[in-house]
Amino acid sequence: MITNVSILLLCSFCIAYAGLNVYALMRAQDLIFPAPPSSYQDDAHIFKLDTRTGDRISAYHLKAEKADKADKAENSDKLLIYSHGNGEDIGMARPFLESFQRLGISVIAYEYPGYGTSTGKASEDGCYAAIEATYQHAIEVLGYKPENITLYGRSLGSGPSAWLAAQKPVSGLIFDGAFTSTFRVMTGVKLLPWDVFDNYARLPKIDCPILIIHGTHDRIVPFSHAEKNWERIKGSKYKLFVEGAHHGNVIEVAGREYWETVTSFINQ
Repeated sequence: MITNVSILLLCSFCIAYAGLNVYALMRAQDLIFPAPPSSYQDDAHIFKLDTRTGDRISAYHLKAEKADKADKAENSDKLLIYSHGNGEDIGMARPFLESFQRLGISVIAYEYPGYGTSTGKASEDGCYAAIEATYQHAIEVLGYKPENITLYGRSLGSGPSAWLAAQKPVSGLIFDGAFTSTFRVMTGVKLLPWDVFDNYARLPKIDCPILIIHGTHDRIVPFSHAEKNWERIKGSKYKLFVEGAHHGNVIEVAGREYWETVTSFINQ
């Protein structure tokens, strides 16, 4: 029997749920994309890409030189497309990415709209358009083959990386500190009928091998996200779960194991 109290509780729930949706709609963009001041200026190393959303994004290409040693020469055609986290830009990521270049792996790092010296305002679709333009540039202008391209998604960057991996042929996908979705980082479970960067829904649709890297003590994106993403993958998968590591010190804690795992995955 439905009572007045039941009706009141139901109405209260509906109002609260509607309010949650409105709050998420109004605040999600600012919370997900806290773009820092640009750490770099445009120079000869930065090139521009026009996206289908009308933005003009910044990017750079770290081309690995062909080496005399055979073990490095075989890496010269390998390309890493790097998607950075939400609190950094491609200038901040450069010292890290130059390590791949020294190991004989070329890198393209691209910017999201509104980050660094790119135009526009960051959004989920804007990030998808940015990585799509980067992928097309890598193939059509720079001449890389899809089977030699690995996508590296760091934290927020896992969203556009997973999206592209579900759309285009690539050699592999690396998730570093990745979430199941942005909203679930805050709620733990799916509460809203819509979400932003829903990796959990997209992972079963990805055919390429996937490497998941995550610190077991990560408090920004809890380790449970890595475990759920791992179980969600249907195809070939690899993992580097770093005991005691947090969101920002996985490489320092893992040390040589990180580089051996990642380079082996890229070169498979």
